[in-house]
Amino acid sequence: MKKSTQTDLCRELTDAITSGVHPVGSLLPTELELCEQYGLSRYAVRKALDELQEQGLISRKKNVGTRVESARPAMGFTQSIATVDELAQFGARHVRTVKSSQELVADLALAKELDCPGGTRWLRISSLRLDSSQANALPICWTDVYVDAAFADIAQLVRASPQTLISSLIEERYGRAIARIRQDVQAILLPADMAAELKTESGSPALRITRRYYDPAGELLEISRSFHPANRFTFSMEMSRSKD
Repeated sequence: MKKSTQTDLCRELTDAITSGVHPVGSLLPTELELCEQYGLSRYAVRKALDELQEQGLISRKKNVGTRVESARPAMGFTQSIATVDELAQFGARHVRTVKSSQELVADLALAKELDCPGGTRWLRISSLRLDSSQANALPICWTDVYVDAAFADIAQLVRASPQTLISSLIEERYGRAIARIRQDVQAILLPADMAAELKTESGSPALRITRRYYDPAGELLEISRSFHPANRFTFSMEMSRSKD
């Protein structure tokens, strides 16, 4: 029998909540009960519950327990080492300013960069991310988002909702849930045109973060490529040794 993992527990509890097995207002099993049921450490169970709480599915109170608060996770995703349940790239403080949008067909060069088949049709939306809390702040990043060309009206929705992640708009408009995100981080030197938009020097160091968004069937729905000047972005990750 395959041993359960923190990811398994998070997924199974999410499915049980969204399907009504654990209805809104009910209490989940205790941490100790979940440890025994799944053969996990107390730490792993707590991390899985943290994921559910970040999605807005549950709340936890001392002497009360873990209560189901919603049958649907909050839109957006947050990155975790074990799983990705919500990835809110910048949150409400960081506003997207769309610079252009166009339909295109991936030639061999672009297909290689995006790791997608040549000839694939995409809608590319290019934008700057700005900190709305600072009037004269420098741009945080430049982002090129490629979505399936079948989502033709997403460009208009993106302009009307500058604080909403494009993946969330796809979910809301087309009902295509994002089940998995693959992320790659690479150090690069900024090309001149992008550096000008970001108000930094051409050839200066930056991080390029590429995220690929897949639906439950494994179909690629969106690719985002964000370019962050090195002095304006820190990529932070926390890892803990398993106690299993």
